[in-house]
Amino acid sequence: MGPRPAATAEAVAAAAADSYTRIVATLIRVTGDWTLAEDSAQEALALALEKWHRDGVPANPGGWLMTVARNRATDVLRRASVERRKLQELAELTPAAPPPHPEEEVVDDRLRLIFTCCHPALALEARVALTLRTVCGVPAADIARAFLVSHATMTRRLTRAKSKIADARIPYAVPRGPALAERLPGVLGVLYVLFTRGYVADGEPAFAEEAVRLARLLHELLPGQDEVAGLLALLLFQHSRRDARRDGRGDLLRLDRQDRGRWDRAAIREGLETLAAARSDGPYVLQARIAACHATAPAADATDWRAIAGWYDELLQIHPSPVIALNRAVAHGYAYGPSAGLALLDQALATGALEHYPLAVAAQADLTARLGHRGGAAALFRQAAALLPAGSERRALLERAEDLEFT
Repeated sequence: MGPRPAATAEAVAAAAADSYTRIVATLIRVTGDWTLAEDSAQEALALALEKWHRDGVPANPGGWLMTVARNRATDVLRRASVERRKLQELAELTPAAPPPHPEEEVVDDRLRLIFTCCHPALALEARVALTLRTVCGVPAADIARAFLVSHATMTRRLTRAKSKIADARIPYAVPRGPALAERLPGVLGVLYVLFTRGYVADGEPAFAEEAVRLARLLHELLPGQDEVAGLLALLLFQHSRRDARRDGRGDLLRLDRQDRGRWDRAAIREGLETLAAARSDGPYVLQARIAACHATAPAADATDWRAIAGWYDELLQIHPSPVIALNRAVAHGYAYGPSAGLALLDQALATGALEHYPLAVAAQADLTARLGHRGGAAALFRQAAALLPAGSERRALLERAEDLEFT
């Protein structure tokens, strides 16, 4: 008798986390057919649930999955009478083959897949969706719910993205030399957007988990890339707070009200170790240094806001953006007083880029409250809440307004 159904499901999930991306990436390289590769990998996982429950988990789960997926792809190609070369390449795939020697110039198929899904020829939303579907194996229905569209609409978007890759002859390859430096920020940007979609108040938590997993994979496959290390550290620091961000009712808690004992210390340690290896200060490294200041402070009132303000000064110089200018104003408000923060915030608002941005209004409200202007701050919190859809973020802002009005 095989293992319990729950144990089988856990074994299949673990094997999928370890091998799914590699299987899909390898089959895409060999067959050139994205849909066939995904379907073959998914069918292998479905068959594993049935077979492993009956026969037990194999000694090499990833190799078992690769064999089944390869055989499924081979059957489909045979039925379609596809060229003999592809069948030969599939037959020669050895799932249990040892990894290439690190000194060999071999590009991991998973890296090829990530760079292809994140190609700048695709719209950002398409890059995120394609990465979720193809690299992470997230069902199209789940992606559709996160993007607030129908399953059919998301399926069409994914199909168009794959067609564009084929029609535009986007190479299934990792850029090298200067081209790698040019393309890498776009890949990191997709992972950050993916994380944000899972980390925002009413986002899909699994997406944040996938972003961390992919950032780890990218860090493993591209060692020595400081910005990759910076992104991974940043995501780890932020994700370490996932269990402390909500109260018993499920409402958001501000950073200064979170129980720091519930922060994931292992994730913080991993983030610090990863960040320590970075030797340059790119945008993600600087953001990770800022996040590290929060992650390592024993209490909210022990946060080194002057260090954070200094990092934001540097970040705004090398990567200017309205949101960074906003965050810099908040940091200076805590480091040097609310008047200093409001002065910088006024400069950021004067550009017009933050008009109707709820977090800018909320920051103005917070700094105003810290100056002691409770009525004006409450009105600003309500104004910020009105710019948000119904949800936990809006409730949190309205509660801030009520606290100022009635206490």
